[in-house]
Amino acid sequence: MKVSDLLFGKMPDGREVRLFRFLCSDGMTISITNYGGIITSIKVPDKNEAVEEITAGFPAFSDYLKPNPHFGAIIGRFAGRIAKGRFEINRKAFQLNMNYEHFQLHGGVNGFDKKLWDYTLEEKPGEAILRLGLLSADNEEGYPGNLSVAVSYTIRDNNSLELRLKATTDKPTHVNLTNHAYFNLGGFKGDIADHHLMLHATHYLELDQFQIPTGVLLSCSETLFDFSRPVKLSDKGIPGKVELDNCFVLNKNPEKKMPDATLYHPDSGRILNIFTTQPGVQIYTANHLNGSLTGHGGIAYKKHSAICLETQHFPDSPNQREFISSLLLPGQTYCHHVIYEFGIKL
Repeated sequence: MKVSDLLFGKMPDGREVRLFRFLCSDGMTISITNYGGIITSIKVPDKNEAVEEITAGFPAFSDYLKPNPHFGAIIGRFAGRIAKGRFEINRKAFQLNMNYEHFQLHGGVNGFDKKLWDYTLEEKPGEAILRLGLLSADNEEGYPGNLSVAVSYTIRDNNSLELRLKATTDKPTHVNLTNHAYFNLGGFKGDIADHHLMLHATHYLELDQFQIPTGVLLSCSETLFDFSRPVKLSDKGIPGKVELDNCFVLNKNPEKKMPDATLYHPDSGRILNIFTTQPGVQIYTANHLNGSLTGHGGIAYKKHSAICLETQHFPDSPNQREFISSLLLPGQTYCHHVIYEFGIKL
């Protein structure tokens, strides 16, 4: 493995931003910056050994300082929507900073994706580990508690990426971290209609008119949301007639080491298997891209040109008593483990 530590740019206050590039012996190149913990680029070979970009991002740091839909970033303190930006802990109400009229989304106005993280870099035979650290102060974006966050990216020569996200707090608070990478395994030659998706999930969350969970789990069986077997998205009218922005409830069976999610692109042969400890995965078909953002190789990111698979707690968990709790207490450690395995299926 070859590792590079490069100057990516400077923050408005003059602090340097680094870009770490990892070249794996099996052909994957991945780039990660300590600004927002953003995965800026992932290039992997196809079945003909052609290496192409498969994630949305920008080659220049200045573009990440402009509004963008969280390309490749670490999302926190809370991924997804929180209804009315409010929750209670021990009967005390907390009002979060609102970045939308009816909810807070992805941690608010100044979330973790806009922070410059501390970093260390470690190289070992066959792998490298990038560790990022951040302290989110008490009441930042309205959340209680000083939250210490640690994220490690382990990149291996076999074209795999392992993320470990941890957090501790000095006051009870809610935490839900994820990575918000946008994938197109076809190298952005078309939209994601020709991708095949499989999810180890039998239920998904019912949503209200603001796409906030009602608390009801709906069965995927014999519906458009049944991905228990590999399904070509266009066969379900996705994304042309049906747009996804839904959280699926993952079936956790520690005895079976099956991927929680699989994305496959037959024409290129590229396949992505995802394994996670989290209870849910948010599937989003880039419904709000409109071609106004231009990224690697001059690619204009058009509507439905990528798909996100965000492993996480359920949205609005702080207000849904029946959901798995996202509450973190002093003395506890929030842990989120996810592995992305990139390969070829012939």
